[in-house]
Amino acid sequence: MRHDGRVTGDRRSAYLALAGVLTGAAGIVTSQATVWALRATNSPVVAVASAVRDLTPGPLAVRLVHLVGHLDKPLLVAGTLVVLIVLCGWAGLLTRRHPLVPDLLFAGLALVGLLAVIRLKDSGIASGLAVVVGLVTWIVTLRLLTAPLLAEPAGATGAAAGPVSGALSAESRRAFVLRAGGAAAVVLLAGAAGRVASGSRRKVEQARRLLRLPVHHGALPEGANVDVAGIAPWRTPNSDFYLIHTVLSAPSISPKDWQLRIHGMVERERTYTYDDLIRRQLTEAWVTLCCVSNEVGGDLIGNAFWSGVLVRDLLQEVGVQSGADAVLQTSHDGWTCGTPLAALTDDRNAMLAVAMNGLPLPIDHGFPVRTVVPGLYGYVSATKWLVDLEVTRFDRFTAYWTRRGWSAKGPVKTESRIDVPRGGDNVKAGMIRVGGSAWAQHTGIERVEYQLDGGPWRTADLGGVPDLDTWVQWTDLVEVAAGDHVLVVRATDRSGATQTSARRDVVPDGATGWHTVSFSAT
Repeated sequence: MRHDGRVTGDRRSAYLALAGVLTGAAGIVTSQATVWALRATNSPVVAVASAVRDLTPGPLAVRLVHLVGHLDKPLLVAGTLVVLIVLCGWAGLLTRRHPLVPDLLFAGLALVGLLAVIRLKDSGIASGLAVVVGLVTWIVTLRLLTAPLLAEPAGATGAAAGPVSGALSAESRRAFVLRAGGAAAVVLLAGAAGRVASGSRRKVEQARRLLRLPVHHGALPEGANVDVAGIAPWRTPNSDFYLIHTVLSAPSISPKDWQLRIHGMVERERTYTYDDLIRRQLTEAWVTLCCVSNEVGGDLIGNAFWSGVLVRDLLQEVGVQSGADAVLQTSHDGWTCGTPLAALTDDRNAMLAVAMNGLPLPIDHGFPVRTVVPGLYGYVSATKWLVDLEVTRFDRFTAYWTRRGWSAKGPVKTESRIDVPRGGDNVKAGMIRVGGSAWAQHTGIERVEYQLDGGPWRTADLGGVPDLDTWVQWTDLVEVAAGDHVLVVRATDRSGATQTSARRDVVPDGATGWHTVSFSAT
């Protein structure tokens, strides 16, 4: 700071960078406000984050998901925002020597956003307009905020004078603060207006709460819970059910707007509405779903009571042509998966689910309609926000995850898990309770065995189950001496196959291996 109240050139740079940061925030807010006001399907920021997600190799994506868990999507969006803000701050600095370069930088960022929006199949004109609004906001706001910062100081002459070489006066700083405050007020008002004009998620959530579906909560089978503290409950509450999907912002689809098209290798193409489904006879069943990226001993698995319409009934109505062996499912956000036709037409309860544990599907779990197919990993069957079923052949398409190195077909592997004790636990020496869960959907679990410290395999007691499509709890009492211990579990399904001890990663079709925990007793 100089004695005449002027700020030196280095401080001027800081103000210019701040102007760039404020400009970046203004463009992001007005762009998002446009998305809200016009009820655009995709936000440019989310579209860019989605492109980053889709371009990330499958194995790396899985490792990142396991590293950060359910924070993967918020962190991806936050990272995209941080990069944008940093680049805009740099643009502010560039105005000092290269006044036109920031415009080119903004245009490049807008082009990236526009391409990201266009690549999403469900994007409309409104999403593209949001990009344009953001671009115009950036250009105008940066000029507005940097004008007083680049003004030539009063009385400056000669080569040392100029818009970028002199000190920053108190008058220029006041002008910058006033302009920044005014711009912030306008941007915040625009954002609030856009938010009020939208409310699409709130409207859909309200419509969901008002639905009264002819479904049941589902009575727990006798003995399903073995009542051992620490074992995950046999019924997974909706709020605790694992969430794995590629969309960064769950679509908000009103039941009155939802439609399902069934086409392809069929005799009669048909379109069904939500009312068409719920007026039919609904099937209700307990089904355990698990993610292919669930590691040995992982928790990407849950069990719920699902209500919906059997897929095989709808396929029978449209008439499947000979030669078809697959159904390509498409979500509202463009995500796809390929499901074996046989798994949708045999005797299993493959359904278009409309309710979960007696309530309309939560929005994050696919409201208004999703697919549930027992015995298959979710990446080849469990489409949320389902809008399209194309009867086809596997040799005619490549779905979302198969393009990223995963197998085209994904039958669930026989697996088991130890919940009690957990790794690193310290228990009291003597008789202790051990237990956990095992699953082999649509095959069923015959027995579960555990081994303590390399000793003989012992058969555990199993909880009750209604059929082959759910997991089962296991438990037993075992005596442990003081010291360190290792507990291993394995399951045998009803086909007679015992899960392999060979450790394999989740790619390309699910992890294998025996779950092992180490604990101590005192």
